[in-house]
Amino acid sequence: MVDVIPEPRHVQVHGDGSFELGPATKLAVGEGAERTERWLRATLGAATGLPLPPGEGEDDDVVRLYTHPTVTKDLGEEGYRLAVRPNGVHLVGGGPAGLFWGAQTLRRLLGPDAFRRAPLPGRRWRLPLTRIQDAPRFRWRGLMLDVSRHFMPKDGVLRYLDLMAAHKLNVFHFHLTDDQGWRIEIKRYPRLTEVGSWRARTKFGHRASPLWEEKPHGGFYTQDDIREIVAYAAERHITVVPEIDVPGHSQAAIAAYPELGNTDVIDTSSLTVWDNWGISLNVLAPTDNTLRFYEGVFEEVLELFPSEFIHIGGDECAKEQWRESPSVQARIEELGLADEDQLQSWFIGHFDKWLSARGRRLIGWDEILEGGLAEGAAVSSWRGYAAGVAAARAGHDVVMCPEQQVYLDYRQDAGADEPVPIAYVRTLEDVYRFEPVPPELTPEEAAHVLGAQANVWTEVMEDQGRVDYQTFPRLAAFAEVAWSALPAPAERDFADFERRMAAHYELLDALGVGYRPPTGPLPWQKRPGVLGRPIEGAPPNR
Repeated sequence: MVDVIPEPRHVQVHGDGSFELGPATKLAVGEGAERTERWLRATLGAATGLPLPPGEGEDDDVVRLYTHPTVTKDLGEEGYRLAVRPNGVHLVGGGPAGLFWGAQTLRRLLGPDAFRRAPLPGRRWRLPLTRIQDAPRFRWRGLMLDVSRHFMPKDGVLRYLDLMAAHKLNVFHFHLTDDQGWRIEIKRYPRLTEVGSWRARTKFGHRASPLWEEKPHGGFYTQDDIREIVAYAAERHITVVPEIDVPGHSQAAIAAYPELGNTDVIDTSSLTVWDNWGISLNVLAPTDNTLRFYEGVFEEVLELFPSEFIHIGGDECAKEQWRESPSVQARIEELGLADEDQLQSWFIGHFDKWLSARGRRLIGWDEILEGGLAEGAAVSSWRGYAAGVAAARAGHDVVMCPEQQVYLDYRQDAGADEPVPIAYVRTLEDVYRFEPVPPELTPEEAAHVLGAQANVWTEVMEDQGRVDYQTFPRLAAFAEVAWSALPAPAERDFADFERRMAAHYELLDALGVGYRPPTGPLPWQKRPGVLGRPIEGAPPNR
């Protein structure tokens, strides 16, 4: 039996025999296998202590890695075929990415100790005689990590890229800016990080909590840090999609450059980076100066991130200041717009055209539908399925990430010990039964669903341990939904998934992941007395 998560499409196990990796085992590498060879030798070499020297394809006791157009035709660029034979292993990818995902499966077949960073004594590295044919269901298998509310140092980000790779996830949505912090160096606007990257104190718990952490919090990534993160991700066939929020969720930027705000409504020079949670009323002014400023930001962002998509946020833009501002109202009249919703649409449309002219595509949260969706834009559908359905029917691409199913900051259990409980209870089984493609879409409309994404918002996650607790084990269930060809949600075999999870917990232990145990939080994972928002059906916490 092969207990792999995410579950492969086709698995055949041939008897009780095995192939054993040993000191004489070699790696034979064909065209397109260079990245996978580097990764496999580094990770398996560290875990097993085996040298895995170069070999030839016809040798015995060899792991052969190569790509082949037949696999591409049958399974696509990300598909692979893995055959474990008594005298060696053949791993064939449809492309370099498929070969890498096959190597992840190979590592998994060796057992959880293959995920350690140094060899344990007395281990033998046996692979069951197996044939696997596999390919992903979706091209976008994403994880969104918010590093704005609580900063995650670079080493933690690199660690999460490794965790994504182990689960065959391939899009890292990097939420870099918000009201509570600006996390990316922009050389032409140094105050974005000098001022905008730290706050004087932080609310501890939900915004209703009376508790504060009375110390500065902050951090940012230099441009070389970003280059390193992007290159590290690319080695693992993960695309990094940056998010720079406009026109809402922008108080940190306005605190750094007050002229970006609505100066005729509020004294923006008195603003600081926000120390609370929720939706700030301080949003960007829709001026030509603001547009030029953010064009400058995006010019540097495009140099750092080669991704097709650039995320511009577009969500939860409070309109109160726009309604009160004489200059904004004059701008609406000058542009011939009906209202503030159309003004936001105009703002988003400007950057849609700007990005398109540079060969990139805009993606934003589903509020960008309000007032008319910008031509060419894609939608991250987070407030349920409805916006995704509307966008797909209008011919726009969609990433399904509804809060009701895949917001991993939401609590995992209704128990009183759940740390800082937020919003809906979403169990491991709930995530496993998430279906990214709404049944009401026609096949042509469903083709616009690029895939799915799990979102991790960090308001109440003050450190890596809290991020681990909220993200795992549910990310494993999400990974199977995004990769595997599962039946309809009601027909999915959750009991079998739980059985496979028993072995997967050992893998997470080997990786040092502080996941939520199935029996509930460990004593050090609890946050007694820290208020959350445990109201079923409560509004979002952003």
